[in-house]
Amino acid sequence: MTVLLLFYYNQMSYIRKISVGTDYKNAMHYIVGQSVMGGVYIISEIVSDNNGYGVWIRNDQGESVQWKFFDKIPCVIEFDLDLI
Repeated sequence: MTVLLLFYYNQMSYIRKISVGTDYKNAMHYIVGQSVMGGVYIISEIVSDNNGYGVWIRNDQGESVQWKFFDKIPCVIEFDLDLI
């Protein structure tokens, strides 16, 4: 069970960017490391599960929360090839 969870966690961290919308050029783009909400938070992780994609943000105190979740909407996923 632990090995499965570690593999799942490592698999999730490979997502570098998600573009949400039907038209890539006009889609909303979220990139790990991007500053959001007036610079108070940065996007720390984009995760995938069976239901969709979640965008997690972290503040400078290290507190992390799920900011957005996308399901049943067209998304383009870009992976961080440096981590693979």
